[in-house]
Amino acid sequence: MGPFRPDLLKGKTVLVTGGATGLGRAMAEGFARHGASIALAGRREEKLQEAAEAFREAGHDVFVQSCDVRDPSSLSALADALDERFGGVDVLVNNAAGNFISPTERLSPRAVDAVLNIVLHGTFYATLEFGKRWIAAGRGGTMLNIVTTYAETGSGFVAPSAAAKAGVLALTRSLAVEWARYGIRQVAIAPGPFPTEGAWARLAPTPELAERMADRIPLKRVGDKQELADLAAFLVSDYASYLNGEVVTIDGGEWLQGAGQFNSLLEVTPEQWDRLAELTRTGGKGQ
Repeated sequence: MGPFRPDLLKGKTVLVTGGATGLGRAMAEGFARHGASIALAGRREEKLQEAAEAFREAGHDVFVQSCDVRDPSSLSALADALDERFGGVDVLVNNAAGNFISPTERLSPRAVDAVLNIVLHGTFYATLEFGKRWIAAGRGGTMLNIVTTYAETGSGFVAPSAAAKAGVLALTRSLAVEWARYGIRQVAIAPGPFPTEGAWARLAPTPELAERMADRIPLKRVGDKQELADLAAFLVSDYASYLNGEVVTIDGGEWLQGAGQFNSLLEVTPEQWDRLAELTRTGGKGQ
């Protein structure tokens, strides 16, 4: 159950983008366990329905709708549906993201756009859609943005992600001041390595890379999704109502160990990059 009372989020409706899988789903499950009504948005309908079934079997109130955060009209349709279903939402978790490792000189403009359009534009579009509705309705809310430890430092080999997440971090801090007068609070989490099936296959597609990532963490382990879910539950709760514009790092001390989560990839040879590119395209299969 975690360290909090079961009704910590009772009466709140939480929307999690990219919430059908991975860390988004883990956070959503944590919110549900603490009494929140849950809305999940994502591009893959089959994953949304799988998650919805699991939530309902656990006795949780859940609503799912396919949505592409890169498309403002898709977000508007989602917001309309949530207004009809719940009368709006109280918490927006901007979790939808995309990332992969690559030498920057190998990137095409399309590859850059693939990350920026989801991470930066998608977060901004969702923030605008729901923020404008909250302001027009005279209701407050909380926005939780998922950034990364290298949003402030940058990191080699994930330059589009670093740039996009830096933009999300700037957005978080900018609106913490601008929208506080409307009762809208901004917070963010900067996770270190948290293994998930999808992201891990793209960022650590070999056992050697996964072991190296864990070894650089002072605690000598990667994060557990429950640890992230507990932190997220606190940040969107009323007990954190005086936290605004704050970014909480949860990485086992990795950021202090050395900035740039992927800088160690300088040791990877061009031939190894060719192999890694193949593995990331196949989701880590064929090892």
